[in-house]
Amino acid sequence: MINAQQHVQALLDFIDASPSPWHAVKSVETQLKAFSFVKLDETAAWDLKAGGRYYVIRDDSSIVLFVQGQKSLVETGFKLVGAHTDSPGFRIKPNPITAVDGLFRLGVEVYGGPIIATFADRDLSLAGRVNYKDADNNIVSALIKFDEVLLRLPNLAIHMNRTVNEEGLKLHKQMELPLILSTAIQDALPAEYFAKLLQDKLGCGLDKILSWDLAVYDTQKGVFWGAEQEFYADSQLDNLASCHAAIQALLDERVLNSESTLVCAFFDHEEIGSGSNRGADGSFLGDVLQRIAVTNGYSPEEYARALAKSFLISADMAHAYQPSFPLAYEPDHKVIVNKGPVIKVNASHRYSTESISQAQFIDWCAQAEVPYQTYSHRSDLACGSTIGPITSAKLGVRSIDVGNPLWAMHSIRESAGVLDHQYMIKVLRQFFIS
Repeated sequence: MINAQQHVQALLDFIDASPSPWHAVKSVETQLKAFSFVKLDETAAWDLKAGGRYYVIRDDSSIVLFVQGQKSLVETGFKLVGAHTDSPGFRIKPNPITAVDGLFRLGVEVYGGPIIATFADRDLSLAGRVNYKDADNNIVSALIKFDEVLLRLPNLAIHMNRTVNEEGLKLHKQMELPLILSTAIQDALPAEYFAKLLQDKLGCGLDKILSWDLAVYDTQKGVFWGAEQEFYADSQLDNLASCHAAIQALLDERVLNSESTLVCAFFDHEEIGSGSNRGADGSFLGDVLQRIAVTNGYSPEEYARALAKSFLISADMAHAYQPSFPLAYEPDHKVIVNKGPVIKVNASHRYSTESISQAQFIDWCAQAEVPYQTYSHRSDLACGSTIGPITSAKLGVRSIDVGNPLWAMHSIRESAGVLDHQYMIKVLRQFFIS
């Protein structure tokens, strides 16, 4: 348990440093640099060497990293792990501030499918990316994070919402989600007030700020909980926990010296369908894999053969059984926290798992001495999906969808099991070295 807690503490530190997809990619990049990974530019020619360690970032919020194996791609194929950097929540609108009844409120748009009620009465702030003109009049981007609590969504008192405990908290997305930022300052124009907040944080001229991508995040840090400290809670476990597990599995000297070409791909925009230039339904991963092959002199036929030899593990969190809500689960497929990674199966292929990939993953679990579980969604409930089916279909590679059990998926505060994170690291490491 001690070693498992160390892995989870590293995960909590990773999440707390990554309040937005842009920060998550930066956190991954920081870890890679410590292991001598070289950054590649998509606009430049690549010079790759056997055993080389490389990474590519697209639009700041998606990253593909790889270790070039010693053996031929045709012989080994690619060993791929995919996950995503984004989480559901709120994003700031372009004209964000309105002055209403003596208050400045920040307009937000819902991103993905968060449990909106969980954002009420939390200590919220802003993080993301700002684009501005530098001293040489070039457009540059900078990460921005407000550590202090800036925002709040105060609940309505029960005296004015008598049915909230029977009907649940329901918030109108347009009228009731704007977040309180400050007392309105007399004669202050809302747009200029917000721009000055950004300017003070970045230290650039007020007239230099052009645009931004800003997410709302919960400032409360991750914690261990439970009588034995066997659980942990934080925001964005879906799906930064999977990104972190993949990185920890890869950054091991036994793995880094593998004869196979190893790839981790972490995409933005999974929560909104993956349909973007940096999403799993875009060209990013395919472009990188093809360039690896072309740069090393492989023919189109040899590249196709390499893909046919490849395997993808799509790692995303799974729905842990919560005994307070037994009717929400398929009774014969309850997955339990701290009982191992979950193989996710769906007949309509909302998950990419099929019987052969399932058998292979079970074998890797056995080799790694890791328990596993199998999940199937209730037949009368709509099933979510992952990057697995999208990526598998675009590349034509065999794939499986797996993930660790998670309570309160898409809440601003999710919970999972300490042992499971170590289990996932171990089985992904086994996959890389097999």
